[in-house]
Amino acid sequence: MENTKKQVILYTDGACSGNPGIGGFAGILIYGVHKMEYSAAEAETTNNRMELLAVIDGLRRLKYPCSVDVYSDSAYTVNAFLNGWIYGWKKNGWKKADGKAVLNTDLWEELFALTKIHDVTFHKVAGHADNELNNRCDELARKAIADFRKNLPESEI
Repeated sequence: MENTKKQVILYTDGACSGNPGIGGFAGILIYGVHKMEYSAAEAETTNNRMELLAVIDGLRRLKYPCSVDVYSDSAYTVNAFLNGWIYGWKKNGWKKADGKAVLNTDLWEELFALTKIHDVTFHKVAGHADNELNNRCDELARKAIADFRKNLPESEI
């Protein structure tokens, strides 16, 4: 049976000002000639959570099951799938090989579920290199942090 799912490209990035600290994430969804950028920020988070949320938010935005190529500079996110770690974590009740709990289980569970809706292929890109779309995601994530900070009371900056 021919794959009739729409082919989508998703570039993502997460950033944190302090780790933990104020975090931002961003993505760019591309379908044919259509391109959509998104970003958001949270008050108290980590870089790894932002990297995961960048992918999750992009996949959540898709209205139908799609074939998605995800491009991220996050080894944390990409390698969990490329190296198969996530399948072992899930099988072992979200425990790593050393028996310690996997961090960010809530996000890993959601991302795993989204990969069952969409055909997702992860690609690792070099961060802060010459990749125009990865650099744009980094810019959007950092802008989300800056915009979030502008709205904080002075006592919390």
